[in-house]
Amino acid sequence: MRDAHPTYSPQDQADGLRRLFASSRVRFIPVVSNPHVMGGGVLLEGLCAAFAELGLHTLVVDAGESAPLPSELASVDLGSCVERLSKDVSYLAARGLPMRYINANGSAAQFLEVVSDAAPFADVVLLHASAAELARVVALREVRPVLLADTDSMSVTHAYAGMKWLASRAGLMVYSLLLACSPQLRLSDRIAQQISSCADGFLGAVLRDWACMDPKSPSSAPISAEIRHLARELLMAAPPGAALEASVNASPLRPPVRAQMRNAVATV
Repeated sequence: MRDAHPTYSPQDQADGLRRLFASSRVRFIPVVSNPHVMGGGVLLEGLCAAFAELGLHTLVVDAGESAPLPSELASVDLGSCVERLSKDVSYLAARGLPMRYINANGSAAQFLEVVSDAAPFADVVLLHASAAELARVVALREVRPVLLADTDSMSVTHAYAGMKWLASRAGLMVYSLLLACSPQLRLSDRIAQQISSCADGFLGAVLRDWACMDPKSPSSAPISAEIRHLARELLMAAPPGAALEASVNASPLRPPVRAQMRNAVATV
């Protein structure tokens, strides 16, 4: 785990998280989709596995650019569209679905409530969508978006563009980064440092931490300490129910400053 702003972490943090979740509400974690990342589904799978180790059930709401379209039943019974992939992971095909909940202010925050009602068994909701859609769902919420990237320059550019959009349109200023590459690759540090430097210098935003996961590693491979740490940090950064409570009085979006998952998760 690479942590740009280290804090003290008690040795029993994982046990503390388990106790915290015993009586808590769902956590929403936005994941910025990146069509240039090879093996993006494996990255989400790794997060799901890390949450499962803490005894948490994760619902992956897949609204990314290449996600399947939602079922025709989504508008009348969203709960029936949620697929149980394992005892620890569920999946909802949701391409274009958040935009069905746009209100007069341009906010789609109500989508969080609808998802929560559709999957009351979920402890964590990974909302995988484009920066533009996420901005309408989680603007000004207490959440920390996760950026996805790999070693391809286009993926890095897309990740930074997503951060820039969310910072300017949704007021979200703290991020995590998950890289699809070998943890031993020195280039991963340079990529993270580049994104962190641009975030701080041009946006006033912070890349709080980052981790790597090798998309070529077998599904049976143990979860790395980096991924475990990143998962815990994301949970601690997402107060239970905060996104839902904020959605009741959703604010309009800020004006701009300037005018493959399903198969991967099934192996968890």
